[in-house]
This record gives sequence, structure tokens and C-alpha cells, in this order.
Amino acid sequence: MVDAFILGIETSCDETAAAVVRSGEQVLSNVVFSQIATHQPYGGVVPELASREHLRAMVPVVRKALADAGQTYPSVDAIAVTQGPGLAGALLVGISYAKALAFALDKPLIAVNHLEGHIHAVLLEERRKGNHELRFPVLALVVSGGHTHLYLAKREGNCWSYQNIGHTRDDAAGEAFDKVAKLLALGYPGGPIVDKLSTYGNANAVKFPPSQLKHRDRNERNMSPSNGGPRFDFSYSGIKTAVLRYVETHALQQSIAERRAALSAMPQPKVEDCLSHCDKTTLDLVASFQRAMVEDLAAKTLAAARAYDVATLFVTGGVAANQELRQKFEQDAANEGVAVYFPSRPLSTDNAAMIAAAAYPKFLSRDFASMDFSAEAGMALK
Repeated sequence: MVDAFILGIETSCDETAAAVVRSGEQVLSNVVFSQIATHQPYGGVVPELASREHLRAMVPVVRKALADAGQTYPSVDAIAVTQGPGLAGALLVGISYAKALAFALDKPLIAVNHLEGHIHAVLLEERRKGNHELRFPVLALVVSGGHTHLYLAKREGNCWSYQNIGHTRDDAAGEAFDKVAKLLALGYPGGPIVDKLSTYGNANAVKFPPSQLKHRDRNERNMSPSNGGPRFDFSYSGIKTAVLRYVETHALQQSIAERRAALSAMPQPKVEDCLSHCDKTTLDLVASFQRAMVEDLAAKTLAAARAYDVATLFVTGGVAANQELRQKFEQDAANEGVAVYFPSRPLSTDNAAMIAAAAYPKFLSRDFASMDFSAEAGMALK
């Protein structure tokens, strides 16, 4: 194994992050500057504001990551940066800074796909535990505010390849959490708030119909990854609309308006503040919504695991921090006899340690980026 210190930089959305990871498995530092306070008044990420905050935070975040790791600019062996997918303006801030560093220091520059970073967050976590052996094939569910994807992952030597066998056709799962939280005036970001509030409600109070998606290839026989195979897509716009209809038919608008006014008067409202302004009907709705989301994600992922006869399952991305989601996958995967792995919660959300870890195989293969590469907001993972 070649020893290498890689400085990772991540600016795909609303976190400015930098980290130093040694040889793809030892996290020496992992610094994340969150923009939640900036975007909270808007109930979602404002791209222009995100780019400005990245510009403001980039240099101090990288300096702290190096200092925490006991490294200097000249001592690192390579610079890794997220190329996409993500917000174009936000990505460009990180890429421009990484290019400047690589040029000034005469260091290799490695472009990393953000989605591959999330997958390598799981690998990084397992290497830290001493688990270097995985059973293949591996199925990875990447589920976050902007992405809901299923990938079959393969490894040949140092190189990883990915085949997409499912994705959301509309809203990503994390986006649905955020939009429902915004609709109900529960605050931002919605995912963690919904997760915590759901424990106070009855998850069986509201019946949400499962999304039904038709695929021609589901009816075809003898399908396999080599000739296309079945797809397992997701759709979450329907459940979001169902929540809106429930609000209208149960006359929740007044309580939502009162909650919004009360929480907006607080500088930084906490979950306890939100809970004190929620009635039983709202808490039951929140719990039922989360249960429906979790069950759909688990059911389709495990159906894909059966169809492709996978041995190992990764669940990663910001939504992988959801407590009910983890419990559901652990229980159902155990019943299926499939090993399931998650990143730790700090590595579930956007961070630069996962970018530096994903860059290590590319460093070994000398898969370096040229100085003329640019951001790819809709970058696919292959």
C-alpha cells in the first residue's frame, strides 16, 4: 500500500468542507462549515448565497483542516476536489481553489464524483474498523437532499465502477423531507427535525399509498446486469402532494401559520421549540410520512438486492443519518441475509473526508485531472 496524505475539498451544495485523509482510511482532520443559519430563513438552499459563503469560508476551512491534521500545504501528496454533481456556482468555488493550490504546490489534482464520495464514506468507515474484506457484488443506495440512486458497485484492482439500476424520477428523498417540513413550518433542514418529531407521533395514523411505477423490463425474463436488468426507480412527488391534501382536508393551515410565526420569532429554534408548537394531528402526520418514506426506500432497495443477488448493501448520504431508516434496513437486511453498512452520522452528510478517501484509488492509478476540467452540475457516476 502506498502511503499518501490527500487534502480533500467539498463544496457541492451548502457545506464548505476540507479534510486530510491518509491512504484512504485514516481521517486526520475533517472540517465542515455549515451554512444552515444562512439558508434557514428561506427554508432551503439559495444557490447564490451558497457560492458567496463558500468564497468566504474556503481559505480558513482548508487552513484549519491542515492544522488539525498536523500537515502543511507542501506536505500533502495530492489535492482532491468534488467535480459534481451539485450547484454549479458552489462547485466552481472549490474547483478554482483546488486548481490554484495544485498549480502553486505542483501537486497532483484529482477530480471526484460527489456520489462516489458518499459510497467511499462507507468504505472509509469500515477500513477504520479494520474491515478490509467485502463480499461482492455490492449494492449502494445513495440517498440525500439532492440524490436518490441505486448503484451496483464493482472493484477491479484499484478501480471502482458503478452501474445505475435505479433513481428518483422526481423529488429526491431528502428533498421530500425538506419540502414537507417547510410545508408544515417545522424548520430547516427538514430531515433531522422530521426524524426527531416522528418519535412523538403515531406512524400508523395516516395511510399513504405506495408509489407505483411501471417498467417494461420488470415483465421480461432472464434479465441480468450484463444485458440491462430490471430498474428500481423511486418517486416522491406523490407523497408530498398527499401531505398537502391532508393539510387541506384536516384544516391544519391555521396551526401551521401560528407555528411559523412563533418559530420565526426565535433566533435559532430547536426541536423542543418546534415540538411545543405541534398538535397531535401534526405529529401523527409527520410520523406517518416518515414511515412511508422509510418503507418505500427499504422495500425497493431490498427488491433490487434480491433481483441482482447482491451480498453487501451500502446505505449512505444525508438521509442515511435517519434513525428509523437505519433500524428498518438493519432489520430487513438481516432477514434477507444481506450485510448492510452505513457511514457514521458525521460522514453521512456532505464532508471532505469522503472526497479524499474516494480520491485514494485514483491516486494509486495516477488518474489525475487536467487543469482545464470544470464543474459538472449533472455529473453521472459510472
